[in-house]
Amino acid sequence: MPVPVNQMLGVGAYVVKQHLLGRKRYPLVLMLEPLFRCNLACAGCGKIDYPAPILNQRLSVAECLGAVDECGAPVVAIAGGEPLLHKEMPEITAAILARGKFVYLCTNALLLEKKLDLFKPHRNFSWDVHLDGDRDMHDHAVSQEGVFDRAVAAIRRAKARGFRVCINTTLFDGADPQKVANFLDDVTAIGIDGVMISPGYAYERAPDQQHFLNRQKSKELFRGIFRRGKGKGWKFNQSSLFLDFLAGNQTYRCTPWGKPTRNVFGWQRPCYLLGEGYTKTFKELMETTDWDLYGTGSYEKCADCMVHSGYEATAVMDAVRHPLKVAAVALRGPRTEGPMAPEIPLDRQRPAEYVFRDHVEKALARLHGEKETPALSDAAE
Repeated sequence: MPVPVNQMLGVGAYVVKQHLLGRKRYPLVLMLEPLFRCNLACAGCGKIDYPAPILNQRLSVAECLGAVDECGAPVVAIAGGEPLLHKEMPEITAAILARGKFVYLCTNALLLEKKLDLFKPHRNFSWDVHLDGDRDMHDHAVSQEGVFDRAVAAIRRAKARGFRVCINTTLFDGADPQKVANFLDDVTAIGIDGVMISPGYAYERAPDQQHFLNRQKSKELFRGIFRRGKGKGWKFNQSSLFLDFLAGNQTYRCTPWGKPTRNVFGWQRPCYLLGEGYTKTFKELMETTDWDLYGTGSYEKCADCMVHSGYEATAVMDAVRHPLKVAAVALRGPRTEGPMAPEIPLDRQRPAEYVFRDHVEKALARLHGEKETPALSDAAE
């Protein structure tokens, strides 16, 4: 089963309710970033090079829970930065679970074993460990040796303690389908409960812009991977139609409001990977964002994106509208041969606007007018 039954039923009921209420746009997953600080410096990440005053900021417990209540999405993915650097993360997680939400706590696992006693297994809770391939692939992706082995050890410990553990895997240009298939065999043998897999996307703030996949390369890579995985029982914590999209068999447009982001700047417009502006409230984000300005075919920055943060919601909504279609794909798996679905034309996309510096300067100006927030107690770990 790619997604836990209780989550599938809960999210499905939520989506049907939105359709019955006639809502055109609604969130599925809240991407909650309580802080940007991290204890790694990955080449493909654009979060850790913010100025120190911003890295020292964090959302309070009240701000996190306010975002959960304001958004109303049934699933909350707590990302970062490294969330386990936030000393109030156990309290935040427990309070979100008490609200009946499904929680995925994303972590690089360097602090997982140390913090494990602060959390309790829960049917709606999953650790989501970043693991970008085998030892060589992952340690290269995170720019530090030994991280893979520490992450796998932490995964084994968490599993032994009764936690549900998923992994989040991002693949970059040059990824070998056979090596990725071998990696998926290995994590299946460990007992991973689900894999969230996605092609890397060269968003504006990533220091290394040279090793991200374009859409055609992404489709070819995933066809090669899925071809090698037939009958192996890999567990993907994603919808069947999204996996079919990765293999080039679905023509989907991005649904950026499906996974809205709340971080230390506010509600990020338009999505998790693009910071084109911020609002103070979720309502303002939904009502004042010109969503038609974004997405593949509409905006140059989005041309090569196939990331789950934009397209998983599209696939889920398609599944609700076409249950027989999703059932057929779930039974046979992603198609790995034959012609691909038509691609979205790029001839009418608007040129990229580079506005990140303005947002940082505004944030710094605001912080200079406030009492400086103390550095996180765990920041040096």
